[in-house]
Amino acid sequence: MEVLKLTTTIDESGYLNLNIPTQLAVGEVNVVVVVNPVSSDGKHKPNYDFSDLAGRLTWQGDAVAMQRTLGDEW
Repeated sequence: MEVLKLTTTIDESGYLNLNIPTQLAVGEVNVVVVVNPVSSDGKHKPNYDFSDLAGRLTWQGDAVAMQRTLGDEW
């Protein structure tokens, strides 16, 4: 199995032509194509920043002992 990633273009008629040399033996292969448009300005839209929603809990005591206690209740 080979995983290949490349950037190519779709022609004016809407066709995507792939001509990819491989080291695979002659025979049938399964091909999976994922088409992900590239923005024309070359900039990726930044992912949402969840830092304002994230927090940290402070725990007093032994967390593993508490997990075992809660597990024993089941």
